[in-house]
Amino acid sequence: MEYVKLGHSGLEVSKLSLGTMSFGVPERGNTPWSLNEEQSRPIIKKALDLGINFFSTANMYSDGTSEETLGRALKDFAQRDEVVIATKVFVPMRKGPNAMGLSRKAIMTEIDKSLRRLGMDYVDLYQIHRWDNSTPIEETMEALHDLVKAGKVRYIGASSMLAWQFAKAQHVAERNGWTRFVSMENRLNLLYREEEREMLPLCKDEGVGVTPYLPLAAGRLTRDWNEQTTRSENDQVARALFSRTEEADRKVVERVAEVAANRDLPRAQIALAWLLQKEEVTAPIIGSTKISHLEEAVSALSVKLTPEEITSLEELYVPHQLV
Repeated sequence: MEYVKLGHSGLEVSKLSLGTMSFGVPERGNTPWSLNEEQSRPIIKKALDLGINFFSTANMYSDGTSEETLGRALKDFAQRDEVVIATKVFVPMRKGPNAMGLSRKAIMTEIDKSLRRLGMDYVDLYQIHRWDNSTPIEETMEALHDLVKAGKVRYIGASSMLAWQFAKAQHVAERNGWTRFVSMENRLNLLYREEEREMLPLCKDEGVGVTPYLPLAAGRLTRDWNEQTTRSENDQVARALFSRTEEADRKVVERVAEVAANRDLPRAQIALAWLLQKEEVTAPIIGSTKISHLEEAVSALSVKLTPEEITSLEELYVPHQLV
């Protein structure tokens, strides 16, 4: 395993992060394909054995049970100071006023609930899951800064927003002497590359680490276009993301298959290798429901694509609706 600094921070993370959206009680939340705790623990243990020290979760994954599953597993399998834990805040966790968003009240409430579920005194990276149009960014950034000063959070990060919004948040923090974001968790893969236009150059210029999610496009880059899985049949959000560009996306998927066949490698390794070779990318967040998924992902670290292969993978892309 390789370890790198998260942006210009001093935090060292593994070159791959294990995402935990697929862990938790399947009947809770909106991920019925999730693995229960008994099924999840061997994957978390294997990730640690492979050298992964970076784990990404969120308060809303499986209605909080993802955090609970991850926290109990890490308590049994690792020392707290050996791992880097990232979680997120924004999505509503209950009904009623102040149940969602990035107000001071919501942030202060949700960090304590996440810490209880994780069974930890602090999280290494606390991320805003989305941009909150209903809360002044000054209120959000000051609240996050206060969490850092209180010792509940070591670093802060952001996820999925427009580049101008991210730049505004950083400017507000700098202007007021508050903690700035060290990372951006955004959607980036061979089927969705809109972040290359503004967000990646901004992160490079600002020294912000990039931790892409859905690096395999929810599995679409790893199998034949018409092949179905439990997740693809149930994940309405992922299906909607690619519904308008199916013809072009199919061609990209077929090109990944061609490059993989020429290399005699799994398709997942080709798709991950493409992402890992982007200079702005720090650590893709990989989802895993099988130990073999982890092993394939780690093996991708040693796959180096040629310039010709990269051109071949990229040339069929068409612009997508901005997400």
